[in-house]
Amino acid sequence: MSAETLPAASLRSNAVPVTAGLALVLLLVMTWSVTIGRYDINMLDVWMILIHNIVPFADPPWTEVEANVVELIRLPRILAAVVIGAGLAVSGTALQGMFRNPLVDPGIIGVTSGAAFGGTLAILLVGGGYVALGSGFAIGLASLFVVRLLASMKGRTSVLTLVLAGVIVSAFFEAAISIIKLLSDPQEKLPAITYWLMGSIASTNYSDLLLLCLAVLPAMAVIYLLRFQLNILSLGEDKARALGSPIELVQWLVLIAVSVISAAVVATSGIVGWVGLVIPHVGRAIVGAEHRRLLPVSALLGAIYMLLVDDLARTLTTSEIPIGIITALIGVPVFAIILKRLQTSSGWTND
Repeated sequence: MSAETLPAASLRSNAVPVTAGLALVLLLVMTWSVTIGRYDINMLDVWMILIHNIVPFADPPWTEVEANVVELIRLPRILAAVVIGAGLAVSGTALQGMFRNPLVDPGIIGVTSGAAFGGTLAILLVGGGYVALGSGFAIGLASLFVVRLLASMKGRTSVLTLVLAGVIVSAFFEAAISIIKLLSDPQEKLPAITYWLMGSIASTNYSDLLLLCLAVLPAMAVIYLLRFQLNILSLGEDKARALGSPIELVQWLVLIAVSVISAAVVATSGIVGWVGLVIPHVGRAIVGAEHRRLLPVSALLGAIYMLLVDDLARTLTTSEIPIGIITALIGVPVFAIILKRLQTSSGWTND
């Protein structure tokens, strides 16, 4: 064993402390994220404002403006960033394990493009709002069944045909989005569509957060319940069938769960790329490829990463930067480094 693999091997045997440590880091980053912005609020006041909802203070030392900034403006988007990051990271982890391919992310199955098309169509026709949320979510889920229909041959679906069908459906919806952008009013609706497609949680409220939680959290739970089946699938279909794994059922459940997560994220926040591709590699380098350890670590890493990206988006410049741009700018070089340095030690062959 080389010196470079020793730290990873050591951490793999200490997955519980690593998970607990990441959970603590997440809590600290969440608290710190609430304090930063154009309106300065110290960390102690943040905790006191939040505790005040449970145990009211007789004479609170903060102003009503500070309370509104924390509870109504910053807290919803911070919680949304946590849910989005965790959901996308878990989705990417599940798909990479199921497909046995480190280059797979939630966008590969066509749901992201389908949800983006639904949202842009609603913005074009009615101007957005909850109709755009519902349309994006519905068409995103419908695209999965189109992909599955195209990929099914004689009642069976291979991984290769599923990926190819996802590419076909994604290409179709991307072309349809281009047509919508061409037909949109260049003064009003086209800028709204363009900005939304780049990804943003600037206007996230508790209604959006509720939709995210209702969709993402149960889907993440389903994926975690399938963690042992994912371990078996990561051995290959032939070995999985020999071990008696219900491959078709597991694939369907994973794809539906990932589709629900992806559709909910796109419907509420636009397209946020690279999270589901990069974060699983980082988690795999820390705790290995066994999904019982990897899924919780990936969720925590994804949540922390999205929080930091959102902090950059709202503080780097006077006008907010779409988070999709930042995740791409960070994700591309980071993924190139990970692929170069960890391609032999982060895969499934060493676990």
